[in-house]
Amino acid sequence: MLRLPQFEVESPDTVEGVVTALQRRPGARLIAGGTDLLPNLKHFLDTPPALVSLARVSALRGVVRDDAAGVLRVGAGVTLTQLAEHAEVRALFPSLAHAAGSVATPLIRNMGTLGGNVNLDTRCRYVNQTEFWRGAIGGGCLKSEGNVCHVVPKGRNCVAAMSSDNVPALISLDASIVLVGPEGRRELPLEEYYTADGLAHTLARPGELTLELRVPLPRGPRRAAYVKWAVRKSFDFPLLSVALRLDLAAEGPHAELTGLKVVAGVLGSKPRTVTRLADAIGKRLSDPAVARIVSEAAYAQCKPLENVPYEAAYRREMIRVYTRRAVQALAAGA
Repeated sequence: MLRLPQFEVESPDTVEGVVTALQRRPGARLIAGGTDLLPNLKHFLDTPPALVSLARVSALRGVVRDDAAGVLRVGAGVTLTQLAEHAEVRALFPSLAHAAGSVATPLIRNMGTLGGNVNLDTRCRYVNQTEFWRGAIGGGCLKSEGNVCHVVPKGRNCVAAMSSDNVPALISLDASIVLVGPEGRRELPLEEYYTADGLAHTLARPGELTLELRVPLPRGPRRAAYVKWAVRKSFDFPLLSVALRLDLAAEGPHAELTGLKVVAGVLGSKPRTVTRLADAIGKRLSDPAVARIVSEAAYAQCKPLENVPYEAAYRREMIRVYTRRAVQALAAGA
């Protein structure tokens, strides 16, 4: 049986109270749904002196369309179930609604929050194990008790993978993240929030809290999708994921592409935005060349590591396959 270590819990009811609690208890961790943090505590991957609960902070739970700012504001405390089922999210951002609805199981989606999923800890087949298991492979790894990366033995950086379903979808939609801390509020593109270091994979500062995500409202016709591959269709973390947004000159499958953004996940500690897609611009969505250009670019630029189960070479092939199928499905109106 995996047991939780001892810790204290504080439960403020305002954002300001949370920031104050984090300042008062250095090293304290935030907990909302706890679906990621509590298993890590049971595996002794983290031993904070205290947890600061967000359960009573109602200011984090709203979904508001802000036409003046041209964004949909989604509070960090909105659960994944609420996000997946919200009528305006489904109408404006179907790829985000689908991503939220594909996380784990209904029970976990009922508890897990968008803020928690955006700040999901990185995962690796060599660290997300029991303390006993980690000790059996030579004293852990860079992310736990040891000093060796078992994925890249001579590497100096942790390459644990970011497995969030929502992050690639949000980045493909040009979302930004709003944080609040001792130094006040700040906003930055979500794409810039992540780093290539699996030990500190976000730019969150000490004592900061994620307040909300802001997703720009669509300015014209477009189609978007999120696809993932996992061993099972429920419960599992993705072994690879791809989010796509195709901007169109008009409605319909024969409209020309005016822009596109493709983001791949579960490669390393930050998602990868696929570049060099200019050859697809100006082509009709129904043109088979679009699926070929996008899928081949994703295959060429995305190189998985052996940081999650299944061979990296096979996962790379699946990036090509799933990206091509996604573009073809969007062209067919699916």
